[in-house]
Amino acid sequence: MTRSSFSHPHARAILKPGRERSLLNRHPWVFSGAINQIEGDPQPGDIVAIHDATGQMLGSGFYNPHSQIRLRLLTFSTEAITEIFFTDRLKTAAELRARFLSSKVTAARLVHGEGDGLPGLIIDRYGSVLVAQFHTLGMTNLRSRIVDLLRRIFTPIAIVERSPALKEEGVTASSGILWGKIPHSSWADSSGNPGWLEVVEHGVRSWVDVLGGQKTGMFLDQRDNRRRVAKLAAATNDMRLLNCFSYTGGFSLHAARQGAMTTSVEISAPAQDVARKNFLLNDLSPVRHRFETADVFDWLRGCNERYDLVVLDPPAFVKHRSHLEQGARAYKDINRLALGLVEPGGLLMTCSCSSHVDWSMFQKILYGAAREADRPIQVISRHGQPLDHPFSLYHPEGEYLKTFLLRVNTTN
Repeated sequence: MTRSSFSHPHARAILKPGRERSLLNRHPWVFSGAINQIEGDPQPGDIVAIHDATGQMLGSGFYNPHSQIRLRLLTFSTEAITEIFFTDRLKTAAELRARFLSSKVTAARLVHGEGDGLPGLIIDRYGSVLVAQFHTLGMTNLRSRIVDLLRRIFTPIAIVERSPALKEEGVTASSGILWGKIPHSSWADSSGNPGWLEVVEHGVRSWVDVLGGQKTGMFLDQRDNRRRVAKLAAATNDMRLLNCFSYTGGFSLHAARQGAMTTSVEISAPAQDVARKNFLLNDLSPVRHRFETADVFDWLRGCNERYDLVVLDPPAFVKHRSHLEQGARAYKDINRLALGLVEPGGLLMTCSCSSHVDWSMFQKILYGAAREADRPIQVISRHGQPLDHPFSLYHPEGEYLKTFLLRVNTTN
């Protein structure tokens, strides 16, 4: 194991006077306006030392002159950024999951970016296959070294990359097998796609496409909410569930196994096909359940039925702060429509995965939706992301998933 430094040997970023406060408070981002000078001619993606205006070293991080987030800290100390550093961070992340996640769950997140002290790196595990996403130029430049470490630490059968395009980071989309071979599955024969894997979550079996599915193949951050839906279904006789933005049917599957009758609304026909196959995989007849291939907004506007539980798990309507007003309006509209379909005494589980929409704003949006729907609403509970998606207390931007469980009261 090498002890040589990954950092640029001469480069350093010097902050403006008084702009070190956020780093002293352990926030991992430094924006362009806080930097006074860059010395040593580092290249985009290099790891550089960071100093305050007096010359005191505050830490080290990735440097990218093309991003508004000019520096992303790896450490708030003077420790060297070596292979040992990355090995320790990866092992620490793995130990957290091993301690708290059930061995019966075969799909989980192993590394969650800043939440695990590795900005720009996402690692998800699907059985014996790892799927990596590189979200920063710095991590992208270390791709081959990260793959070597993943092979050594986790001994996977294959490592797949599913990195999105990030214009602000200068990163182009990249997808494919980085190392190894994806294990054979029965579906690979019939589909011609070698990326299909079967995973298990709380006893529910699902097909996951690690080469072409959404995100890294599955929305792992909704694991706890899927289990909550299963418990609610088990406690309600003949529950009628409406699952909006259902993708491959995760919430529907968990509820159907507890006897619920489910309606899954999803605009993607291929995703609906996978959902039906997932029902068959769990010995559930898809014929007894509804799969509506439609735009969710349009379908809700035309629906006159009532449901005991409606699940809203839409895509991020606010991907950038400049989209906040438009996205907030979309969240209000979709929740207003959904609340109109909940039976009195029924429930709405509604989610936002937009990091720019905090808890307070989301609650205000739901208040507006409830007023427009003219429904009396109780807040039953609130839930964040699961433990394999941790965020730093000093980096609130890492808390992106927010879920409200609401009840439509039977009295006004």
